[in-house]
Amino acid sequence: MPAVRVRFAPSPTGYLHVGGARTALFNWLYARKTGGTMVLRIEDTDQERSTEAHTQVILDGLTWLGITWDEGPYFQAEAGPKHKADAEQLLGEGKAYRCFCTKAELDAAREAAERAKSSFRYDGRCGRLSAAEVQGRLDRGEPFSVRLRMPDEEIAWEDAVHGRISFQGRDLDDFIILRSDGTPIYNLAVVSDDIAMRITHVIRGDDHVSNTPKQIALYRAFGQPTPVFAHVPMILGNDGKKLSKRHGATAVGDYQNQGILPLAMRNFLALLGWSPGGDREVLPEPEMIALFSLEGIQKKAAVFDTTKLEWMNGQYLSALPAADLLPPVTRHLAEVGVSTEGRDLAALVDAVKVRSRTLLDIAHQVAVRVDGSRVTRDAKGDALVAKLGDAFPGNLRLVLGVLEGAEWTAPALEAAVKALAEAEGKKLGDLMQPIRVALTGGTVSEPVNELLAVVGRDESLARIRRAAGL
Repeated sequence: MPAVRVRFAPSPTGYLHVGGARTALFNWLYARKTGGTMVLRIEDTDQERSTEAHTQVILDGLTWLGITWDEGPYFQAEAGPKHKADAEQLLGEGKAYRCFCTKAELDAAREAAERAKSSFRYDGRCGRLSAAEVQGRLDRGEPFSVRLRMPDEEIAWEDAVHGRISFQGRDLDDFIILRSDGTPIYNLAVVSDDIAMRITHVIRGDDHVSNTPKQIALYRAFGQPTPVFAHVPMILGNDGKKLSKRHGATAVGDYQNQGILPLAMRNFLALLGWSPGGDREVLPEPEMIALFSLEGIQKKAAVFDTTKLEWMNGQYLSALPAADLLPPVTRHLAEVGVSTEGRDLAALVDAVKVRSRTLLDIAHQVAVRVDGSRVTRDAKGDALVAKLGDAFPGNLRLVLGVLEGAEWTAPALEAAVKALAEAEGKKLGDLMQPIRVALTGGTVSEPVNELLAVVGRDESLARIRRAAGL
């Protein structure tokens, strides 16, 4: 068996979509699992829509995810002369032919098929022209495209994901491989490149299943072995429809900007249609690589669950040391104009990361702790104030009397509030929760004594006075 060689071949006509990122990840995992090679090929033959900016965004997205390639990036447009030479080779061998049919003639044939309520299939008329007729048309300067002669027999392959898939050659028309302007059609360019790059496994979305019989026919025409095909099911939104912008963010860069960690995104994408077995979901990279297999890719479409992604991101945030989170958190704080000068940012991050879902959550919670002007009550905070009524400011006034004279350490603050609750015959939560709302605007945070210590004495007392109406 030849060494495994896979490729990720995006078109630089847009951003790196999560579907494309997952395809890249599956290729990367398989290459790393087998000790193979991952090739990056930029399919930029659509020169009108391809841009250098989109190419860079794709490269940046892959790099952010930690998906490294071993060869490339190669640019498909640069192989144009070879693609044309390959088409001419098939012409010379009689495996392809020149088609002189005009657009008007083909449109008329399609309309006739529609009227007859049948699917259009090119009838191969130009493939039956004699050599003399072809030469005469060439002498008259008639433009032509090049079509592959499709075999009548069955074209089948054992898909690594879906099992056996077959098409009848007689149901497929002789498709164009070279346009009249000499540029290659997608299927020719892909097969030509995959042969040249010695690709052994083609792992891609199942929207390419319909292209596969045409590509297999090309492999056979070139006398080359076909690679293993693995067609990965599409990604759906929560409504069961194909994931698109109407479901929210779909570009990898969007999730990066929303504060998702690359390790979490990669872990989430890996489990989006692949099952490692068992019920574990947070997988370190070495384990992910060791467990990955094409057979583990599921046949049914996967659902992109943003809530689950944020949960997984929270798991990674909780596990990472605060020092690893400081650079992105510092950047996010700077973007909203919050300074942490003179504050122990690592301690602040440690205090909030276990209850955060994204880096933006961490940055927001840190900002609230260092800048009192950012404290705004959320819905749960408002509900608590309404529930307690006059007891809300009343309990805060009681707390103030104790805290003003307390030693400002987490253990001492906890002891002071507990002693107050016992002395006043109150539930501890009836004192702690108003403090939490006064300091953060919400009802969820680190333990209140730790929150008080992190916010600091003067700022904590000022916020409590303000919330108590003093």
